[in-house]
Amino acid sequence: MSDPIRVSEIFGPTIQGEGALIGLPTVFVRTGGCDYRCAWCDSLHAVDAEFRHEWTPMQAGEIMAEVARLSGGRPLLVTLSGGNPAIQPLAPLIEAGRARGYRFAMETQGSVARDWFAGLDMLVLSPKPPSSGMGVDWDMFDACLAAAKGAETVLKIVVFDEADYLWARQVAGRYPALPLVLQPGNHTPPPPGDDSAVVDHEGIAARMRWLVGRVTADGWFAARVLPQLHVALWGNRRGV
Repeated sequence: MSDPIRVSEIFGPTIQGEGALIGLPTVFVRTGGCDYRCAWCDSLHAVDAEFRHEWTPMQAGEIMAEVARLSGGRPLLVTLSGGNPAIQPLAPLIEAGRARGYRFAMETQGSVARDWFAGLDMLVLSPKPPSSGMGVDWDMFDACLAAAKGAETVLKIVVFDEADYLWARQVAGRYPALPLVLQPGNHTPPPPGDDSAVVDHEGIAARMRWLVGRVTADGWFAARVLPQLHVALWGNRRGV
């Protein structure tokens, strides 16, 4: 029996709300635990140890059984998220799912490299900008890129302000071969345990308009600017 995977929640089918696969039907497997504590984290229930009692240790087979139940046994994209899913032993899950025709995408900040990244269909690397209050170990980030090998790899950067934008330009220059998604930040994560917090939709839209204007004025035509579609539709509610 393999090491258990700490699972915060499994839900769907829904759509992928952000990044390069935005709008694509998916089932989410959200793991519990993270090695970062971003100032604007919008998924504290999968990050903060305060919620550890809500995380369920599960075997890969148990997780796949739930994914198959939710999807009616019809293979689709499985999105691995967190927290930081890279700290979990996900190799058996990916292997079991791919054997049944499921595809896997994962987003991580690039702080932990795993050999099983190569088994993903897509790896989204999302280094955290200055507004997060976290730093980036670029040697480890490069190790994540190397571990991904044949998996499609995309760079995604959240932008809240001018400092984040200028930082994103630097990061994109460091990795010019990676497709790039810029995402305006969501300033209104729900308080712990509150799924009904009001989202500042106009504030997020204004940030989106500013970011689009900034990118086009600079002629930064390699960047794709995308919103968090799930926030526009459902706010910060869990399980959608």
